[in-house]
Amino acid sequence: MTTSADNRTIPELLAPAGGRGQLEAAVRFGADAVYFACDRFGLRQRATNFALDEVPAAVACAHAAGARAYVTLNALMDADDLVALPAYLEALAAAGVDAFIVSDLGAFSLARKHAPGVHLHVSTQAGVCNAEAARMWHELGASRVVCAREMSVEDIARMRADAPRELELEAFVHGAMCMAVSGRCLISSAMTGRSGNKGYCAQPCRWSYALVEEQRPGEFYPIEEDVRGTYVMNAQDLNMLAHLDDLAAAGITSFKIEGRNKKAFYVATVVHAYRAVLDGADPAEVAPELLTVSHRPYSTGFYYGRATQTPERDGYVKECLHAATVEEVGERTIVTCYNRFSEGDELEVLAPHRPVTRVRVRNLAWLPEKGVPTPVPVANRSAERYCFDPEACDTTSAAAATPHAPLAPGDLLRMRIG
Repeated sequence: MTTSADNRTIPELLAPAGGRGQLEAAVRFGADAVYFACDRFGLRQRATNFALDEVPAAVACAHAAGARAYVTLNALMDADDLVALPAYLEALAAAGVDAFIVSDLGAFSLARKHAPGVHLHVSTQAGVCNAEAARMWHELGASRVVCAREMSVEDIARMRADAPRELELEAFVHGAMCMAVSGRCLISSAMTGRSGNKGYCAQPCRWSYALVEEQRPGEFYPIEEDVRGTYVMNAQDLNMLAHLDDLAAAGITSFKIEGRNKKAFYVATVVHAYRAVLDGADPAEVAPELLTVSHRPYSTGFYYGRATQTPERDGYVKECLHAATVEEVGERTIVTCYNRFSEGDELEVLAPHRPVTRVRVRNLAWLPEKGVPTPVPVANRSAERYCFDPEACDTTSAAAATPHAPLAPGDLLRMRIG
């Protein structure tokens, strides 16, 4: 937690880092801490993650930005895992990792023995939802508990009142929700052989299902919702941007964003929005930012009652595409292209710690690896470099008071779609 200029206590903003690009985006756009996994023991094996020998550089990157680095070791542990785990723990401790996120008591015990200087955070996978469980974990050595995903704001406040005061509480505030109890699901393993508890979830809860009557093969009947509940498993995404004060008042000291399978553009956008609100911005003004990135319909999860689902379909919606990332700023702005944009297009600029501004693309040129800049009408070569002159669109804002809008390396350029 930090303290603002007006003496407000501000909870930690904890962001996902599925790879190096996401880590850099998280800390640049305002995360106080990041969490990531190595190539083993994490629950997002489809993410890029980090090789063990890459962790020192990842931790150094976070620390250089003033952020903490937590490593997830919360997969279901079998005997072979526990044989390999001590060497990982020792290497991670040597890399300067600030905390491990664990759920298995065996992993917890080994972490105390092989990395005694590293803080221990109890994963939501452990399903801690009462003060007695929290107290026991604290007595075993935990410095933080991640609240079970099924807890309400009222439940959290009650646990905070009865748990040890020095024990920190962390809660998810944004991202995908799992239909199982705190993510402990067996459906993927049963249907595909890919265990979600080992990090290989195939997300069968998002699949489209229908009934087939035994005597009528080939005739499909959709599974629908009635007054007793739903027969599909597609959970809506969590969005607590407008309710951070409630969670802080209940005793949460760390706000966690889900999304280690997400790209850097997603991480930067979501961190930017939550950072703005934590720093005093009006949530109602910032909320549209969270519509720009790919998401399912939003809800507040279990925090104010029963969680909601989207029984009619699974699908993402978004209002913007990541057009480019700024690489160099000088006489001309050099960018790496991610999605098609054209001469004369209006692009929105996402930059750390300031409102979104707009620029227009002027004098667009392709920068081949060899050769001279080539004027083009369209940037359509993904991952290749282009240059242009950014013309400020909003001349009424302080940010656009100069002839060219202020851009910096690492700024993200996005384009409205639809």
